[in-house]
Amino acid sequence: MSASPSLLAHWRPRLIAFATAAADGDGAHDVQHLHRVWRVAAQLLTEYPEADGLVVLAACYLHDLVNLPKDDPRRAQASRLAAQRARVVLAEAGFPAERLDAVAHAVEAHSFSAGIPPRSLEAQIVQDADRMDALGAVGLARMFYTAGRMGSALAHADDPLALRRPADDRAYSLDHIEVKLATLPALMNTAAARRLGEQRVAWLREFREVFVAEWGSGSADGFAAEQAGRLAED
Repeated sequence: MSASPSLLAHWRPRLIAFATAAADGDGAHDVQHLHRVWRVAAQLLTEYPEADGLVVLAACYLHDLVNLPKDDPRRAQASRLAAQRARVVLAEAGFPAERLDAVAHAVEAHSFSAGIPPRSLEAQIVQDADRMDALGAVGLARMFYTAGRMGSALAHADDPLALRRPADDRAYSLDHIEVKLATLPALMNTAAARRLGEQRVAWLREFREVFVAEWGSGSADGFAAEQAGRLAED
């Protein structure tokens, strides 16, 4: 089922209004985040024109209707709750009934913590686009913003690369690059998203190198040792 540009143009401002009304002040999951997710999804849709653009559009803007903090014990339930809320909001607004199930699934499956496999191409595109916003320069800013809200340190004082300790991205924000972000490209559903994700992870690792060099001379030596170890393994 395809979606015409006029249909997308009709629904987009309404979806933005729904999302704006549900915003909770989290700067990492604000309306700008939703705009970026849709922008990447729209880029992916050009490579997968068989996908239903209206389903993707709705899920991009409504996937955070219920947003729980990362350290909330109910975090894994947030996407299910958001899907339920999206279904109600859309039905009341007269959204095409035959698309409600597809939107709800895409919303429910987008979450990393929920662990729900995306069964449709539309859900795969939404999940990829949302994960893409965790990568690159904006993703890096979101990472440190979220770490600050959770009370995490920027990095371990003496071992920022976790060479002599278990990595802990709850305690040290920099650890999150390798613990989670660097794993995302391999988890992307679409080849187009994997390509873009790999480019953004390469940039994150370049940033990490500069950060560690500035963090202190001992840290820079540690980074050099880690790089030497990787080369030896290759």
